[in-house]
Amino acid sequence: MKKLLPLLLIAALLSAFKTSVTPGPVKNPKVIDTGNLVNAGKVWAALYQQRAAEYKALCFQAYNIAKERIDMAVKKREKKPFAVVTDIDETLLDNSPYDAARAIKNLDYTGSTWKQWTAKGIADTVPGAPTFLKYAASKGVKIFYITNRSTDERTGTLKNLLLYHLPNADSAHLLPSQGSSSKESRRKEVLKKYNIVLLCGDNLPDFDALYDNSPAEKGRTAATDKLRKEFGSRYIIIPNPSYGDFENAWYKFNFNLTDTQKDSIIRSLIKIDK
Repeated sequence: MKKLLPLLLIAALLSAFKTSVTPGPVKNPKVIDTGNLVNAGKVWAALYQQRAAEYKALCFQAYNIAKERIDMAVKKREKKPFAVVTDIDETLLDNSPYDAARAIKNLDYTGSTWKQWTAKGIADTVPGAPTFLKYAASKGVKIFYITNRSTDERTGTLKNLLLYHLPNADSAHLLPSQGSSSKESRRKEVLKKYNIVLLCGDNLPDFDALYDNSPAEKGRTAATDKLRKEFGSRYIIIPNPSYGDFENAWYKFNFNLTDTQKDSIIRSLIKIDK
């Protein structure tokens, strides 16, 4: 009997474990309804952005490199003063609560719900971003916020930037979209008076016009290969697994696709062990 006791105990523990991990019915399916690959993936991405220490480490890594580049730049004498150009969403401000709130209900992004979110001006910051921007400003570097938020989001955006006492958080340094998603003309405006030391972003069009003219996935890859020396040198990229032109390129920038059609494309693209 004594010899049987350990075996009986192990059997009991295995039975308990099996019971504990068996999924039960969702109590509130109206709240949790990620019924496709697209939105289920966005929930997972938001969780990674909010909770993964690896995500925080990647952001710290990027902004540590950015700080080193500032230190190197200010040692040089230039005719024009220095500037940093930064994107806002997922580069400086963390909008994962909005993404998660939509995706967990199996809903997609809409312009109206997005503007309701940005009007609140309460988004948290991306790890390392505020510290870096304040450091750059302390070295006499001007900060320009080039964003594809629209002009009618200016008030909420400035409110959010001022919440964290970010440098140059004013209308003169906030350059929203004027109807075009390309940021090239706005970068050129800054270049008229400043030497842009760094560009910070999470989406490749944040850095170079090459990405404006090559929306196809292969074109984006070719442009990245061509610009490889700029990343970590003049271009500082922040991870964003939730959304961006990487996703739009998969769908050939067809914004009328259904989730079922998007799922079909994802299945055709992903590598799966057979």
